[in-house]
Amino acid sequence: METQTKDNVSTIKINENFNFSCQAEFRQTYEKIPKSNRFILDFSKTSYIDSAALGMLLLLKEYAGGDGSKIEIIKCKPEVQNIFQISNFGQLFKIS
Repeated sequence: METQTKDNVSTIKINENFNFSCQAEFRQTYEKIPKSNRFILDFSKTSYIDSAALGMLLLLKEYAGGDGSKIEIIKCKPEVQNIFQISNFGQLFKIS
């Protein structure tokens, strides 16, 4: 996963498959970033997510400060966008 931080906002570019096998890498990626409550998750390369990925996103939200965090999910492919809609993740994250 690639990361970039600018103006205290950290962007994480998610891999093509975001699933259980990415759990350690994802956690290590966001924990290396200086503590922040603002993240952008770029899903432009991602074509598959599973329920473990949804759980990882919830753990990131908790790490970033819970309801006080600002996490935006961007550039989702239709199949990924559909999973977020079915899971009602639009209530927890800004998805654009």
